[in-house]
Amino acid sequence: MHRRRRILGIAAAACAPLARPALAQGAFPERPVRLVVAFPPGGPTDVVARILAERMARDLGQPVVVENRGGANGNIAAEAVAKAAPDGYTALYNTSSIAISRALYRSLPYDVLRDLAPVALTAASPLALVVHPSLPPRDPPGFIAWAKASGGRVSYSSGGVGNISHLLSFLVLRHIGAEAVHVPYRGTAAALTDAAAGNVQFTSDTVVTALPLIQEGRVRAIAVSSAARTPLLPEVPSMAEAGMMPPGFEVGAWQGILAPARTPPGAIARLNAAAGAALADPEVRARLAAQGAQPLGGAPEDYARHLREEVERWGRVVAESGATAE
Repeated sequence: MHRRRRILGIAAAACAPLARPALAQGAFPERPVRLVVAFPPGGPTDVVARILAERMARDLGQPVVVENRGGANGNIAAEAVAKAAPDGYTALYNTSSIAISRALYRSLPYDVLRDLAPVALTAASPLALVVHPSLPPRDPPGFIAWAKASGGRVSYSSGGVGNISHLLSFLVLRHIGAEAVHVPYRGTAAALTDAAAGNVQFTSDTVVTALPLIQEGRVRAIAVSSAARTPLLPEVPSMAEAGMMPPGFEVGAWQGILAPARTPPGAIARLNAAAGAALADPEVRARLAAQGAQPLGGAPEDYARHLREEVERWGRVVAESGATAE
């Protein structure tokens, strides 16, 4: 529960604009800042990044140019930024996949804790576990009974081996004492589409991504991975509330901004202040809420602590699941 309180404390910090530090030499930034998004355009991560970039540009007085470099679970973009000039003019917009990748891949061309510097934790989106509507489960008790009675004869899809959608379903199945066949896809969009088609029995994806299919009745939401219910699905219980996971359990597809290691502290502080101002803006917060994203924020040190904790957490889960990727 103390982890939940810490995250809420970080979120509260975002409600007030952060102080704008002075740089020793020159006014940073003096030219556009490049924000490299680790996933393709049009997806939920890209949408949130562009909302923040637009508002950050107003505070920085320079354009924040979004550049999409998808592939390899976000590692292509992470490597590019890790090797970029550490001058504050290149930053990475990353997701929780960067913490998972450290355990998932046997060899990476960068180290997230050594080669990248935390700037700001920006937002988190809960996931929803959904089933095909033709199946018996209508709520968590029904899902638990059905999954345990299936004897491992049902299947679930994910966005790939080690993807957060895979690991969440793995954790749920382990907690309730059930088995199912994992069917990995190249991305969560295909995984969700096949669950809606009935080719697999269940899957998990971010609430905002799954919401249209839930509203159309093409999948049925069983539970969400946030500590409390989400306003987008107020009738759907949290996994912890419903006994699908331990009390206090929370998993979200969180997002943040990282810069190359050795970026000047003044530049990091300036970017952090711009992110804080964006996350405190009522219009931005409303737009994020429409995307199912909870604004976070806080100091670079807060993000550094969170990142270390998540690397350790997902390292354990990946090891327990036996997932590997190359």
